[in-house]
Amino acid sequence: MNLKSNEPFWLLKNGLIESYPSLKSNEECDVLVIGAGITGSLIAHQMIEDGYKTIVIDKRELCNGSTSATTSMLQYEIDVPLFELIDKIGEKGAVESYKACSDSIDVLEKLTKKTKSKAGFKRKKSLYFASKKKDVNWLKNEFKARKKAGFPVSWLEPEDIKQKFEFENTFGAILSDQGASIDAFQFAHELFTLNVKKGLRIFDKTEMVKVEYFKGFNIATLESGHTIKTKKIIYCIGYESKELIKEDFVDLKSTYAVVSEIDDEKFKNITNTLVWNTDEPYIYMRTTDDGRLLIGGGDEDFSDPKKRDQLLDKKEKEILKVLKKIKPDYHFYTDFVWAGVFGETKDGLPYIGEHEKFKNSYFVLGFGGNGITFSVVGMEMASQFMKGKKHLLSKYFKFGR
Repeated sequence: MNLKSNEPFWLLKNGLIESYPSLKSNEECDVLVIGAGITGSLIAHQMIEDGYKTIVIDKRELCNGSTSATTSMLQYEIDVPLFELIDKIGEKGAVESYKACSDSIDVLEKLTKKTKSKAGFKRKKSLYFASKKKDVNWLKNEFKARKKAGFPVSWLEPEDIKQKFEFENTFGAILSDQGASIDAFQFAHELFTLNVKKGLRIFDKTEMVKVEYFKGFNIATLESGHTIKTKKIIYCIGYESKELIKEDFVDLKSTYAVVSEIDDEKFKNITNTLVWNTDEPYIYMRTTDDGRLLIGGGDEDFSDPKKRDQLLDKKEKEILKVLKKIKPDYHFYTDFVWAGVFGETKDGLPYIGEHEKFKNSYFVLGFGGNGITFSVVGMEMASQFMKGKKHLLSKYFKFGR
């Protein structure tokens, strides 16, 4: 599956940071991680921390799938609002899912400090504003649900938004204290490099084509014909899981993003803020650590890469039209525009857990706008899975729910 168009900002900004050999021999390990994006890097890190002999493989170069196209916004807010999620799965599951995403930002911050990361982790607030007057009532319901659950939020009236952020044509907003951003492409590479020094083995341009299941172990056959015998497989293959799991569990979408240099004076008030709105699909924006403004949205049902990329010009105009509405006097000069794939689930939650058709295996599939934070949650869940323990969120993130 082609997961991105030709010019994702992070790949051009960072270049090919590190490459690894393809696998040219038969190997054995405790854990085989399939997928070398940000999710695979986090799970591999946890497996090495837990003392497992671990191998990572990817059919591309490292981080060259969705991770190179991510907007790297770290939010605890799930794509389905909290008050709606409560109606879908109950208050306990909804609140705990939101709290897990919130906690994951703290975990990620500690991890970046521990690894002395240069990936630009930065704490930010999150502004979720009503783009239409009719959205105000349900957004206030969302504010009340978050407040009741104990999240640090405040309500802003339109005049407050204008004064604080210099945005026009808004109708109210939730301002959250918890949020962050990071260069996920850079950080994933850093985690891989760190753990290679601790014994992790990585093979890129190495594609798994078949898995045979046995009692207590699996044998993965690669395109080269070589095999990896492993006690457990952890699939971190994101949206490409649709090609492996045939049931209908996620809807694939194309999302678009543009990046430009910015006038620091006009956007100084959002340097420390993630911004998104109540449109369907929503528009989101943030500044990058190298002085640019990143704006994304314009989601479409995924059809094929050719049709997706033909919409780049149209989607750029749609996205910038929203910016023009809230910043009428600002002209955006596009430096980069690209598209990537993401997935929507029926409840906005990831799929993290076992699947009955894949023995001795575990999936960590962080779909939606919370892909990175869900993957951090997946670290703890995978660690417990390997030890034969259960996790509070397993029943909410499981297949067949």
